[in-house]
Amino acid sequence: MAKAREIPGLGPDIPFARAAGMTVRVRAQELVDHSDDVLDTEDIERVHAMRVASRRLRAVLEIHRECFPPDLFKPVLKDVKALADALGARRDPDVQLESLRAFAEAVGEEERPGVDVFIAQLEMEQDDGNATLADELQRIRETDLAGRLQALADAADPPDPPEGAPGPDDLDEHGVVPETETDLMEGAGAAVEPAPETVVEDDRPVDPDEEDPAPASTSLAPFDGSRGNGAPPGERGRWPGSWGARS
Repeated sequence: MAKAREIPGLGPDIPFARAAGMTVRVRAQELVDHSDDVLDTEDIERVHAMRVASRRLRAVLEIHRECFPPDLFKPVLKDVKALADALGARRDPDVQLESLRAFAEAVGEEERPGVDVFIAQLEMEQDDGNATLADELQRIRETDLAGRLQALADAADPPDPPEGAPGPDDLDEHGVVPETETDLMEGAGAAVEPAPETVVEDDRPVDPDEEDPAPASTSLAPFDGSRGNGAPPGERGRWPGSWGARS
C-alpha cells in the first residue's frame, strides 16, 4: 500500500479552513496519480492503491465538511464514494483470484479441475468489476471531478493573489478599490481631445426624390459567452483528466 504523502506547510498553527484546502489538494492529486493503468488486471496493486487513496480523500472531505460550500461539497463527496464503490467491485475479485490461484498450485491434479471452475467464475466477476470501474472513470472525466475538487479546495483556501494585486484591506465596502485624488487627476489629464470636425462639401446637384442613406448601426455585437470563460471541463482542474489511462 502506498504511503500517504505529507501535506507541505501543514502545522498546528494553520487555520482549519486553510488546512482543509491544503489537504484536499494533496489527497486529490494522490487519487489522480494512482489512476494510471488502473484498469490493467495484470497489476492488481494499482486498483488497491487507488482505492486506498479514495478512502483517504473521503475521510479528509468529511472531517473538513464545514469548510466547504454545501452546493459544491455534496456532489463531490457523492462522486468520491461512487468511485470507491467501483474500485471495490474490481478489488474484491482481484484478492479472491490471487488466493485461489495460489491454492490451485498446492492441490493435486485430481482437485485442480474443480478449483479451475471457481477461478473461471472469479475471472468473469473481475471482468464485470473492471467494466464497472471503466464506466465510473469515464463519468468522473466527463463531470470533471478533478476540477471540482480543485474548486472545493480553493473555496476553503483561496489561492494567493498575484503580486501587486489589491488585498481585502484595500477594498471599500462594495469590494472595489477606491480611486484616489491622484488617480482622478491623472485620468482627467489623460482625456483625449476630440478630433476637429472635417466638413466635406458636395457640389453634386440635389435630387429631391433621392432617399436619405440609412444611418450606420449603433447596436453592439452580440456577446460571445464562450470566450474567456475557462477551459473545457476535462482541463479545468490542475490535474490530468486521463483517469485510468495507460501511461
